[in-house]
Amino acid sequence: MLNAVAHKADSATPWLVFLHGFAGDNREWQDVGEPLAGYSRLYIDLPGHGGSADIAVSHFDDVCCLLHNTLVSYNILNCWLVGYSLGGRVAMYAASQGRLTGVAGLIVEGGHPGLSDDNDRQQRYQSDERWAQRFRTEPLPAVFDAWYRQPVFSALSDAQRQSLVALRAENKGPRLADMLMATSLAVQPDLRATLERRDYPFYYLCGERDAKFRAIAEQLEASCHLIPHAGHNAHRENPAAVAHCLAQILND
Repeated sequence: MLNAVAHKADSATPWLVFLHGFAGDNREWQDVGEPLAGYSRLYIDLPGHGGSADIAVSHFDDVCCLLHNTLVSYNILNCWLVGYSLGGRVAMYAASQGRLTGVAGLIVEGGHPGLSDDNDRQQRYQSDERWAQRFRTEPLPAVFDAWYRQPVFSALSDAQRQSLVALRAENKGPRLADMLMATSLAVQPDLRATLERRDYPFYYLCGERDAKFRAIAEQLEASCHLIPHAGHNAHRENPAAVAHCLAQILND
């Protein structure tokens, strides 16, 4: 079972199950979730992260099994999955592959649905292997300083990047490396076709300055919402706007 923080509301509405991004933890979504106090909320620590740091997995299926067992332990039989980046990929995989029951809907921020080209998969696997080696062998502040200088994070200011580096350095490098390889985009199936056949609502969020994932959003059969004044890390850069967006989606 995965470590999690639960807030039970006095309502019969579906639970909101929040899944953080790579190197995050259960705190990642809480600024967004707090304004949604009318909904029961579960903030998950994914394997290799936070209170689940010592839980090892080898594939997405392992993550989904742990997630299923965690939801059952809280008697959560009806929920929205809300995931960012890695958490968004886990949410899309779990929902589209039928790994969870009672999925009321899917809300993904900046999550990749999967690579369709074998060359792209090979390049991604090699890139993730290099990062994993760095996480295993180098001081985390140095690795995360380089991590957050990747083009996808170009919207971050120096202060925002330094804050993230300090926060992420609380992790255990070898555990992050293991999770990075177990859930690499290179080993994730392309989920577009199965997501198109879904029988639940699917909403996609991305920062207006996140050019890469705005382009990906256009490829998906999902209702897309742009978050103003934000890049790839929209829920941290503009949590009030993301909370407002979630409230609108849930009240539709």
